[in-house]
Amino acid sequence: MAYISYKNIEKAFDDNVIYRGLSLDIVRGETITIIGGSGTGKSVMLKMLLGLIKPDAGSIVIDGTNIVPLAEKELVEVRKSVGMLFQGAALFDSITVGENVAYGLHQHTDLDDEEIREKVTRCLEMVGLPDIHEMMPADLSGGMKKRVGLARAIAYDPDIILYDEPTTGLDPTNAKRINNLIIELQKILSVTSIVVTHDMDSAFMVSNRMAMLYRGNIAAAGTIDEMNASDNPLVQDFIQGNIGEL
Repeated sequence: MAYISYKNIEKAFDDNVIYRGLSLDIVRGETITIIGGSGTGKSVMLKMLLGLIKPDAGSIVIDGTNIVPLAEKELVEVRKSVGMLFQGAALFDSITVGENVAYGLHQHTDLDDEEIREKVTRCLEMVGLPDIHEMMPADLSGGMKKRVGLARAIAYDPDIILYDEPTTGLDPTNAKRINNLIIELQKILSVTSIVVTHDMDSAFMVSNRMAMLYRGNIAAAGTIDEMNASDNPLVQDFIQGNIGEL
């Protein structure tokens, strides 16, 4: 049984049709990567899972609950089980690294200050950044910002982690470090991970499965081996980098 299920999703922004009956099932504990050209709606799938964007039709079921009709108050509870690493890390520039990681814990949990400090320390250690609690985001490299964003994403002990272009803008060394963290956190935390990326090297490294978006639907989905062996020309062209815009 699917842990997360998109069923017959329809979505348009004015005349721009994003999804035409999109359906995708995601298994608990897997890392699935959503691939596809620019503007195909990859990041919109993540925002819909958080309830930030509502589909025009269809259902999005997480662990048996359709989140589409939920009110904002109910969605807040859903979001507590979902961590997200945003494309630009989305750190607050005016507060320290430690305060960034702790921000949601102060807002949405009953943990006391000491418990929050311990959790922040543990999360920063997990992403390989101990002892930087007092640094400001402006003093961090791009790779460090991504890792702090990831520490904040896991602070809730989420069941699901969403990664929006996690390696964009990073040099190969930092991109590999982020990819390794995605793999490591899936194993350590037993999370279900959904990765949106243009980076095929990253997709092949971190994924259990891939799903390819094309013209409002999932054109193909399968394991790495299945996608590599696919006779679908769209899949092969994208994997080989022959298509930039789909």
